[in-house]
Amino acid sequence: MATGDADSITYVIAILGAGQMGEALISGLLRSGVVVPAEIVAAVRRPERAEQLHDAYGIEALTALEAATKAETLVITVKPQDMAVLLDEIRPAVTSANLVISVAAGITTAFIGRRLAGDVPVVRVMSNTPVLVDEAMSVISAGQHATDEHLRVAERLLRPVGKVLRIPESQQDAATALSGSGPAYVYFLVEAMVDAGILLGMPRGNALEMVKQAVFGAATMLRDSGEHPVLLREAVTSPGGTTISAIRELERHGVRAAVLAAIEAARDRGRELGAG
Repeated sequence: MATGDADSITYVIAILGAGQMGEALISGLLRSGVVVPAEIVAAVRRPERAEQLHDAYGIEALTALEAATKAETLVITVKPQDMAVLLDEIRPAVTSANLVISVAAGITTAFIGRRLAGDVPVVRVMSNTPVLVDEAMSVISAGQHATDEHLRVAERLLRPVGKVLRIPESQQDAATALSGSGPAYVYFLVEAMVDAGILLGMPRGNALEMVKQAVFGAATMLRDSGEHPVLLREAVTSPGGTTISAIRELERHGVRAAVLAAIEAARDRGRELGAG
C-alpha cells in the first residue's frame, strides 16, 4: 500500500456510498489538494448520480465492486443497515493489501473483518455533519489488523474536513452519541432559544441572528481560550444577576439530567444498530 508523504495521498481512493458524507469527503479532499480527481472513484447506484459527481468534481463513478477493484483505500459511507450487502458485494476484490475505512454508526471493525476475506486492515470512523463546512469532529479507531500507518492514512484523509482524534474502539458508541449526534443537540438548543426570543417579543430573524452569534462566539472562546467550560460559564454569571436566574431554572427543570439521559440513549441506539 502506497502511503505518500505527510500531506498527500498517492494512490486511488474509493468512496463507497457517495451520499452527503461521502460527497463532503470528496469535496474536502479535492479542495485541500490532498488528491486530484484521477485519484478518487465513487461507487453509486444511479446513473444520474454518477453524472452529477463527474460534472461537479471530475471523478469517475463506478459500481461498488468496480471501485473496490480499482482502489487501494476504500472509504465506506453507507448507512449501517446497508453495510452487510455492500461488504458481500465488494468481498471478491478486497485483500489484506487494502485499507478499509468505515464511517457507519455502530458497525464494528470485527463485523467488517468477518465479512471480508483475509486479514483486512479496518479503521472505524465516526464523523459529523460539520464535515460539510470543513469543521467536522472525526474520531478514529484501529481494528485488529490496522497499524499505526493505517491510522495515519485515515488522518490524512479526514484532516481536510475537520479535526481528527484517535480513541479506542470501545469508546466509539459513546463518541457516536456525543460527537456524531452532537450538532443536533446544539441545533435543538438554538431552536429553543430562538423560540424564547419570540416569546419575549423579538422578531424571529433578529432572535436567530443573536443566538447564532452567541453560539459561534461561545464555541470560539471554548476552543481558543483553553479554559474549562465551568470557568467560562462562571465568568458570565454575576452574583444576583440575570444569568444565574436562568441557570437556576435550567437546573430546576432538569436540563443537565436530560442531556445525560439523551446522550446515553443515543449510545444505546448505536449499539442496537451495530447488533443488526
